[in-house]
Amino acid sequence: MHFLVKVGRKGQITLPKEARDMLAIRENDYLVLRVEDGRIVIEKPEIPEPGEPVGEEEYKRLIEELEEMRRKWR
Repeated sequence: MHFLVKVGRKGQITLPKEARDMLAIRENDYLVLRVEDGRIVIEKPEIPEPGEPVGEEEYKRLIEELEEMRRKWR
């Protein structure tokens, strides 16, 4: 499904309600934005629920993702 959105003066976009509803995106949720092959990709991160067990590979992936985000913000 595709949506046409307009970029505002400060580079902001509004996610269409239908898209937010489809992905259960709520106010104050975080999204991951990346540039891939000349496209902007915005995804809802897969964050395990508190207390939910995760495997070793998932744990390593989460740590690497967090460290990559931290490097970009420094």
